[in-house]
Amino acid sequence: MFVNGHNLHVEQFGPQNGPVVVLLHHGLGSVKAWREQIPMLEEAGYHVVAYDRWGYGGSDNRPALDLPTFNTDIMDLRDLLEHLRIHRAALVGHSDGGTIALYFAAQNLNLVSSLLTVAAHIYVEPKMEPGILGIQRAFDTDKRFQMGMQFAHGEKYEAVFHNWFDGWHRIEALSWDMRPIISQISCPTLIIQGEEDEHATPQHAKDIAEAIPGAKLWLVPGAGHMVPQENADRFNPRLLEFLENQKAREQLQDR
Repeated sequence: MFVNGHNLHVEQFGPQNGPVVVLLHHGLGSVKAWREQIPMLEEAGYHVVAYDRWGYGGSDNRPALDLPTFNTDIMDLRDLLEHLRIHRAALVGHSDGGTIALYFAAQNLNLVSSLLTVAAHIYVEPKMEPGILGIQRAFDTDKRFQMGMQFAHGEKYEAVFHNWFDGWHRIEALSWDMRPIISQISCPTLIIQGEEDEHATPQHAKDIAEAIPGAKLWLVPGAGHMVPQENADRFNPRLLEFLENQKAREQLQDR
């Protein structure tokens, strides 16, 4: 699908008239990262939109990422919703996808019905650097990790990694802080993070939840950064409960 000057690989699931849920993958992920969630959401009657962000998976190649602002990704999401004639959607974002969802919800209040983020970042804390360097070591030495990247991104897997790694090592990231921006978010919001996240302390998730009026927080005991993939048995019921509660609230408002 041609969006904002480049092609995005977009997949849609579930009934066309169902409540819309948009899935935003993590910094090294793709649509495939949501394979544990898509069937559940489809069965529950949601219309799921999942796409490879520009530079990832089946989407066009990209010279660099604009981290940590994600300006182009935010414009892509806005244009994609307009192209699909979606006027309101729930956003579910993981890691970088969660950060994009936070930016988008703060800037497009009328387009977002509810917001759920997993392991999103809103500033750089000391724990992030060793976590990123650990991923670099895995990319350089772990054949299984490399195969996973190839499975998600095909021939562009090396470019995907280097774009992400180089993007988070920009000097601008050190003074970056989203808290003043996300305080504008007004939709129902659930912030999720694993208590053992390799890239952020529990305080990071607490700061996100405290910055957003009325936001709820769930720190997942014993879980790391990849909650949707590694802890789907706990994550999926909480995701569905959150979406169903929001759907019920909207149905009451429509009466």
